[in-house]
Amino acid sequence: MENLKGACIIGQSGGPTAVINASAQGVIQTALASPQITRVLGAAHGIKGVLADQLYDMGQEDPGQLELLQFTPSSALGSCRYKLADPDVDDTDYKRILEIFQKYDVRYFFYNGGNDSMDTCNKISKYMQRVGYPCNIIGVPKTIDNDLSGTDHCPGYASAAKYIATSCMELYQDARVYDTGTVVIVEIMGRHAGWLAGAAGLATWAGSGPDLIYLPEVDFSMEAFLADVKRVYEDTGNCLVAVSEGIHYGDGTFVSEAKTSATDGFGHAQLGGLAALLAESVKRALGVKVRGIELSLLQRCGSHLASLTDVREAYLAGKAAVEAATAGLTDQMVALDCTRDASGYRCQTKLIPLTQAANTERKVPLDWITPEGNGIRQPFIDYALPLIQGELQRPLAHGLPQFAHLKKVRTTDMD
Repeated sequence: MENLKGACIIGQSGGPTAVINASAQGVIQTALASPQITRVLGAAHGIKGVLADQLYDMGQEDPGQLELLQFTPSSALGSCRYKLADPDVDDTDYKRILEIFQKYDVRYFFYNGGNDSMDTCNKISKYMQRVGYPCNIIGVPKTIDNDLSGTDHCPGYASAAKYIATSCMELYQDARVYDTGTVVIVEIMGRHAGWLAGAAGLATWAGSGPDLIYLPEVDFSMEAFLADVKRVYEDTGNCLVAVSEGIHYGDGTFVSEAKTSATDGFGHAQLGGLAALLAESVKRALGVKVRGIELSLLQRCGSHLASLTDVREAYLAGKAAVEAATAGLTDQMVALDCTRDASGYRCQTKLIPLTQAANTERKVPLDWITPEGNGIRQPFIDYALPLIQGELQRPLAHGLPQFAHLKKVRTTDMD
């Protein structure tokens, strides 16, 4: 444990969320107020900005614009998907990162992202320890997939869940306006973990949601799926289905037609087209009117439906990261520690080792999924419902949202 004095770098990585900038705001504002942090630098496009020496001086930003970060979706500093090599195989990047840290006297590093981002954070932390460079490194969790290990949930998930549940409730109403029946299939993000698709069950719990929900935690059967749709359609005259993009057959192959050769830079298949594929299968098998809908990027950038609980916890995670680092802690990730009981929902932060958070996926418990594998059970509702509470009072201009516009003053323009 070492109390250091020097500059800090904050970077954002991976897919954005509606509240990732609230975490950045928590880091930046807390760091700017810390007497131990001499300068607050933002990395352009995550670790790529560090490697390219493309850093922003956050102390030059208008405080009012920093306040707007909590209302602004996407990654204000820019993101990336870049996998660092094993330093024992190739330490080129690590030597460059150390060079940049030394150039700006960086003694604090905060990286805001999901599984792969925590892997990056972990590798940099271990390398700095190995070479004896004092730098306190803390990961700040982020992912709408909600699959980071060691935390009750991830900032970003709740807002995406609220968007998905709300959208499904709205689609439920729209799909029933005609006197002829319709099958609507909604494709929701989630490669290996079904937390997002499961959120559609909140709409069902509220009385206006999917009749069927399929998560990747359970092997998918096209035969059983078509039988489920046929049964619901014949019983009610309509059928609303929510499917995770990552549903797969028993042999592990994705149902989606996406070519697995297309990856995101970490070797993860880029999925898509599932709703259209299933819609065509239903149309051929049942001969009914079918519509496939892919929520796509809307579920991670829909800040107009952000959960106030999510925004507050995202900011808290960023703030806690700086407080932990300046207290001398390092090689940790901020996690959320929550309780749900008769007296309500409570959340506080804790720290877990970066090694635990890196590259481990937390999936929906199987006993939270119906035995038939086509819906979610009450424990999922009890888990997710407190997270989507509260509405953000967003600043508007001419009826449209006001987002942060950072000046992004490069350090090269000042040094």
